[in-house]
Amino acid sequence: MPEMLRLDASSADFDARLSELLDRAPEQSASVTQAVDGIVTGIRQRGDAALLEYTNRFDRRDVSVAADLEIPAAALASAWKRLPDELRAALETAATRIRAYARQQKLEDWEITDEYGNRLGQKVTAMDRVGVYVPGGKAAYPSSVLMNVIPAKVAGVPEVIMAVPCPDGELNDAVLGAAHLAGADRVFSIGGAQAVAALAYGTATVPAVDKIVGPGNAYVAAAKRAVFGRVGIDSIAGPSEIVVIGDGLTDPRWIAMDLFSQAEHDEDAQSILISPDAAYLDAVAKAMDERIAELPREKIVRASLQGRGALILVRDLAQAAEVSNRIAPEHLELSVAEPRELLERIRHAGAVFLGRHAPEAFGDYCAGPNHVLPTSRAARFSNPLGVYEFQKRSSLIDCTPEGARPLAAIAGLIADAEGLQAHAASARDRG
Repeated sequence: MPEMLRLDASSADFDARLSELLDRAPEQSASVTQAVDGIVTGIRQRGDAALLEYTNRFDRRDVSVAADLEIPAAALASAWKRLPDELRAALETAATRIRAYARQQKLEDWEITDEYGNRLGQKVTAMDRVGVYVPGGKAAYPSSVLMNVIPAKVAGVPEVIMAVPCPDGELNDAVLGAAHLAGADRVFSIGGAQAVAALAYGTATVPAVDKIVGPGNAYVAAAKRAVFGRVGIDSIAGPSEIVVIGDGLTDPRWIAMDLFSQAEHDEDAQSILISPDAAYLDAVAKAMDERIAELPREKIVRASLQGRGALILVRDLAQAAEVSNRIAPEHLELSVAEPRELLERIRHAGAVFLGRHAPEAFGDYCAGPNHVLPTSRAARFSNPLGVYEFQKRSSLIDCTPEGARPLAAIAGLIADAEGLQAHAASARDRG
C-alpha cells in the first residue's frame, strides 16, 4: 500500500500543507490548449471533413462518410435487447429513480401583481436542443447516459444529441442501451474535442446545440472551455473527489472501499478521510492495505492515493466539517452516528451522503440525485447537474396605464442620475 499523506489539523503547518494538497490538481497544459484550439478551428472551418479526419486519427477508425458516424435508433434498441436481463432491470430501476428525483426540480411559471396593478412574473421554457457527451476509453459509463439525458428530457428538451467516442470502432451495448432507455434522440460515435466542437458549431451531419453537458478527459474539458459563449456548458469537470468524515465507528473495510471508489477513476482522483480518532485512521489504512489487491484497477488506485490522497486527524467533528468546507468536495460522506446534526455545519459539497449505509457509489448509479457534480472546489459556487440546467427563465413585465405612471417617474429619476436621457424620456412617455 502506498504511503498516503497524513495531516494533523493541530500542526502549525496544517493550513499550508492542506493548501498544497488541494493545489495538486492538474491544470490544463499549454499543449492541450493548443491542440484543442486547432481541432475547434478545424471543425468550424471544414465541418464534416475535419470531423472525419480527427475521428479516424484519434479513435483509430476508418470512416469515409460522415453519416456513418450516427448510430441508428434501431441499433440502440438492439443493444438494449442484448443486455442481460438483470442489467436491464437495474438500469430501468435507476432510470425510474433518476426521473422521479428530476421531476421535483422542475422550475415553473409564476406571476405576482404589484401595488400598482402591474403583473410581474417568470416564464420557464426548455432549451431547443442540447448535447450530451458520454466519456469512453478507459471504461464505459451507461450511468452517465442516464444522468445527463434524463434530466434534459424531464425539462422538456425536444432534441437531445448524444456523442460517445468509439475507439477502434468498438461500441458498448450498455452505453447504447442506456441511450435507448433514457430517450436520446440522436447518437453519434464521436469523441474528444472534435465532438464538442461539432456540437457547438454544427456540421452538415451533426446539428448545433444550445448547451453541452457531460464529463470527459482533459481535451474535452479544454474544448468545453473554448466553445463556452457560443453554447452553454454545465461545468469544466476535474478529477473525481471524495471526502469521508468518520467518527471511528464505521467498519474500516467499508471506508477503505469508499475511498477506493474514487481513486479507481484515474490517477488524479482525490480521496480524503477526516477523523478525530487517530487509531481509526490507522485502521482504515490497514484495511486499504488488505483490500487493495481485490481491485482490477489496483495500479491506478495506488497512484491516486499516493499522489493526492490524505488521512487527516482533527480535534472533533466540528473541526472535520470546517476542513471539509475548505476542501468543498465533489462527494462527501458523513459516516457518523448523527449525520443530520453534522450536516448543519456543511456548507460546500456537491453531494452529501448521510450515515454509515449511504456510500458514494449509490449516488453514482441509482439513488436518484445526479452524479454530475462540481469538482476542484467548485462546490463553493456551483451546483449538481439538474433539470434547471436545461430550462431558461424569461422575466415578464406587464404594465397597465395606471400602473405605468409611478414606474415612469421612478425610472426617469434614476435614468437622469445615470445620464441616459433616452431611457428617461422612454419611461416618462408612459407617465
